[in-house]
Amino acid sequence: MATSGRDGAQGRPVVRHVDDDERRARLGVRHALAAPRATPEEVAVALVVLHATDPGSVHLSCWARMPDGVDVVAEVDRALATDRTLVKQLAMRRTLFAAPRDLLGALWPSAAARVARTEGLRMAQDVERAGLADDGQVWLGRARAAVLAALADEPDGLLALQVRQRVPELQVRLDVAPSASWTGSRVLTHLGATGDVLRGRNEGGWRTSRPRWLPTAAWLDPVGGPPPVLDAAAGYRELVRRWLAAFGPGTEEDVVWWLGATKAAARQALDELGAVVVTLDGDRLGWLLPDDVDPVGAADPWVALLPVLDPTVMGWKGRGWYLGDLGPQLFDRNGNAGPTAWVDGRVVGGWTRGPSGELRLHLLVPVADDARRGLVAQAERLGALLEGTEGSGVITTPLGRAAAPG
Repeated sequence: MATSGRDGAQGRPVVRHVDDDERRARLGVRHALAAPRATPEEVAVALVVLHATDPGSVHLSCWARMPDGVDVVAEVDRALATDRTLVKQLAMRRTLFAAPRDLLGALWPSAAARVARTEGLRMAQDVERAGLADDGQVWLGRARAAVLAALADEPDGLLALQVRQRVPELQVRLDVAPSASWTGSRVLTHLGATGDVLRGRNEGGWRTSRPRWLPTAAWLDPVGGPPPVLDAAAGYRELVRRWLAAFGPGTEEDVVWWLGATKAAARQALDELGAVVVTLDGDRLGWLLPDDVDPVGAADPWVALLPVLDPTVMGWKGRGWYLGDLGPQLFDRNGNAGPTAWVDGRVVGGWTRGPSGELRLHLLVPVADDARRGLVAQAERLGALLEGTEGSGVITTPLGRAAAPG
């Protein structure tokens, strides 16, 4: 393995240069966009996790990466509700993901635990500021125990509204800055972050979210039980390993941002993995797994229409190499991605739905005729899938506002 004379991050030698063309080729192959995957489970593994804040995005991310003719909605519902090979879990950056079941053992002690600590402290402080209790942590512990007791007698789980109706501690509203928030929902969220409860079957359509909440064992025991739980350092290490395999090379800033963790946690994971340093275009340093340093050739041509918060567009903090200057039109003010259109590893536009539900393709940069035809064909397929459905509208971008009726 040849090295240059230049020192990389943390004193490591630089292995080689990976230009933006190779990064785009890696993206197409690793993210199942240049070649489809057969099942939702294979798609999730390729992307580490699937974003699930918008419930329909799980299905649409899989649709973009699975063969034509597959009933993707039924397949994703099977994975989520029947086989439970994909499980929804709050984790990195306080984001809800659909994760491969075996990854829960890494998520719970690391990224999810970090979210739980932050949320628990904030909720306890809000309880005290609102005068609900003198000791917010004691109140939170009591409320958590009451929710678990209510769920223990319900083998099919309860909707969030049903939980609040049955647990007196949750029938309060805290009016605290920056905005009023329902304490009941926050307690369920905290229990989910700590891995004590999970979102089970969805009572709504595939583009809405009305999950039944169950104790973790009740949801997972019928399919073999929860996976072994790692310690925090091992959990972060496994997350970084999978991220590098799917998204590498990435900068340290990319890793820290995606993990929603500290630089210390990211650096420890990179060190323990023996990650190697490469240079990137723009005079930046990136990281790869030590067995993933061989050059990757160009992928076959491909096009894709990806949903809001798709893992590919949200996978890196530094996005110029695939997004160009389109970010202000396709992302909201919080840095969340709306629907995007792709050609060979580059974002070329987005898509919206018209007043009658028809799908509209918006190309913001010139594309070749073959790519345009491919995107139009994808838009027709996606429009047929979405016909008669309504999304949750969790992300509103400038492009979406500009394309809205009126």
